[in-house]
Amino acid sequence: MEVASLFTIILIISTLLFALIFKSIIQKRKTRRNLPPTPPALPIIGHLHLLKQPVHRTLDQLSQKYGPVLLLQFGTRKVLMVSSASAAEECFTKNDIIFANRPQLLSGKHMNYNYRTMGLAPYGDYWRNLRRLTALELFSTSRLAMSASIRQEEVELLLKELFLASAEKPASVELTSKLIEVVFNIMLRMISGKRFYGRDAVDKEAEEFRDIMREVMELNGSTTLNDFLPVLQWVDFLGLERRMKQVFQKLDKFLQSLVEEHRRVRGDSTHLSPGSSESDAGNKGTKSTLIDVMLSLQQTDPEFYTDETIKGVILVILVAGTETSSTTIEWAMSLLLNHPDVMYKAPLLIPHESSEDCMVCGYSVPSGTMLLVNAWTIQRDPELWEDATRFSPERFESVEEGDGYKLLPFGVGRRGCPGALLGKKVVALVLGSLIQTFEWSRVSQEEIDMKEGTGITMPKAEPLVALCSPRSGMLNLLAAI
Repeated sequence: MEVASLFTIILIISTLLFALIFKSIIQKRKTRRNLPPTPPALPIIGHLHLLKQPVHRTLDQLSQKYGPVLLLQFGTRKVLMVSSASAAEECFTKNDIIFANRPQLLSGKHMNYNYRTMGLAPYGDYWRNLRRLTALELFSTSRLAMSASIRQEEVELLLKELFLASAEKPASVELTSKLIEVVFNIMLRMISGKRFYGRDAVDKEAEEFRDIMREVMELNGSTTLNDFLPVLQWVDFLGLERRMKQVFQKLDKFLQSLVEEHRRVRGDSTHLSPGSSESDAGNKGTKSTLIDVMLSLQQTDPEFYTDETIKGVILVILVAGTETSSTTIEWAMSLLLNHPDVMYKAPLLIPHESSEDCMVCGYSVPSGTMLLVNAWTIQRDPELWEDATRFSPERFESVEEGDGYKLLPFGVGRRGCPGALLGKKVVALVLGSLIQTFEWSRVSQEEIDMKEGTGITMPKAEPLVALCSPRSGMLNLLAAI
């Protein structure tokens, strides 16, 4: 009797479990059938054949044809392409944690300390600690106030250089490199207390580092066929991984030299607290730069604040902070020369990746899907903006970042840019100073070439060259700098 009852109970439990599992499978199949629209794909390569430069325009054309939410297949990777404000909002509100991860690409492995930098680290405690560090020690209101003199000094040096070149007659200026240099100096001085460009810079170091950074900018954050077709990694197609390793070896050596220089200057007796000011930097006169702060934290938590972690923080701030701000200013100056006012723009947001299955706009999105948000399309959506393609900077006067996810210059959600406030300050100061201090004009009657280059920050295809001459009312001020 007892055996029969036990058998009946086991049978009932087994039947219920089987029913639940079967229901789950059926439900999962139903859900997966509700995938987002997808264009016709080719075997193995999927939709890679559709991508042409500039990528954001290609993706815009696909969204116009197939809709604002697409599921693409880039080789072995699923890619969710979002091109509407409402879909982007759903990704970064309801599914913010799910899409808080980053896809693992070759540049992250070989040029970002195996995904250990803040921009590419997986979502979790390690990333949160890095974010907290930079939020407190670099991007906080108090730290930005302390570094205001650095920004002011670097802009004054740029203005002085332009003034000396154009005091007697209008001078032709290659602005692209000048903008990169001034922004890079600002970032590097905040991090390490030294500058590598212009007056008082160490010429030999600066020349070597310029070459390194040029290669890093080209390779870092790039996506290639090797990322989507793993078979190409077996043969190192086009020697990409070898080149990444070689460039990164030089970069790592430079970053380690910065750390060691501060370690030597600080000495064993120097110890900075995270909130210390420059006057509290120790008896050897060490300034309270970000490197100094991290070396102090290394003494109390050596397992987390390894040299690799410190170098990763330096790397992401230098690369991300310099390229984004300088590119924004360059586009703004280009628009100024072609139009009476100013506007800046962005293309794609940095890719995200889903950590589990989720729903976006009623569609099922599988786990491990790369998310691309085409901000370029969203910020030209006629349903969001009146006369969307017309140059009208006044439209942005009443728009705040994240306002209906119409304007996404710094991204949104947990992985939004932590340096947004610093970026605004740098762009506003440099751009405003250039406009107010000098008269700018095109070098010829032809309009500035507005063709986009390649890269996630959408650099200009051609460097910006313009004529500048000091405004008459600014001569005395410029002479006194």
